[in-house]
Amino acid sequence: MSAVLAAVHDVGEGELFAAVPAAQQLVLPSLARTGIHLEKSMSAGLNAYGQPVGPPLPDWTARPAPARVTLEGRLCRVEPLDADRHADDLYAAYALAADGSDWTYMTSGPFEDPADYRAYVTAATQVDDPLEYAVVDLRTGRAVGTLSLMRQDPSDGVVEVGSVAFSPLLKQTPVSTEAQFLLMSYAFDELGYRRYEWKCDSLNAPSRKAALRLGFAFEGIFRQAMVYKGRSRDTAWYSVIDSEWPYVGKALREWLSPDNFDAEGRQKRSLSIVRAADEEPGH
Repeated sequence: MSAVLAAVHDVGEGELFAAVPAAQQLVLPSLARTGIHLEKSMSAGLNAYGQPVGPPLPDWTARPAPARVTLEGRLCRVEPLDADRHADDLYAAYALAADGSDWTYMTSGPFEDPADYRAYVTAATQVDDPLEYAVVDLRTGRAVGTLSLMRQDPSDGVVEVGSVAFSPLLKQTPVSTEAQFLLMSYAFDELGYRRYEWKCDSLNAPSRKAALRLGFAFEGIFRQAMVYKGRSRDTAWYSVIDSEWPYVGKALREWLSPDNFDAEGRQKRSLSIVRAADEEPGH
């Protein structure tokens, strides 16, 4: 057991932050939920030889693979990425960034010009895994970011959201949260997947913060998991599983409700406050 998980195991929630080094507190509060799930899975049952085994799934069947579907929300539409429909708008949106730092932790980019980006999109849309989607802001009708469903494992009901490239027009907006929610809901509610993953460079603090905000649980670091752009990457793993989705999805729906925003579009309650309120007795 890692030092962080050991701290979660040995102390109560009120003492959690005092027991974990400050540099590792980025992973909280999801570790407490992860540790509880680990204990439950370890005590699932015994087989005929007295060995601990996981819960039986007698009715499990392989799930459908993700498809090129269009997901409609109140603020945005998530639709299959298409070079002719989206490439020009996306390049213009990405060009609003002050520099190329948004591409530091991506396996692709930055792109030299619109033609370079269009060539990338054309190639990306020729494969089914990763399956790329564009995020279209309904106020403007323009594509403002992309994300994908990748490392698809229909037989086990596992999929990862990845290649998240949100432009300055999309980052840290309710539209970005709704786009993530729509794709999560598609995986759990329509496809019936059991596990929805988020992985990123362990040094990518904004991505790790976003995963926790959305309700993902931190699972650990895979050391030297990748080589990209000429450098080594340790990968931070996060997930939401199907038993957690009703709780995670409820908080996202409540935060995205029009009632949670004032006339200027400012949130009345943060997602963390919404989630904490849902944990109170009676909710």
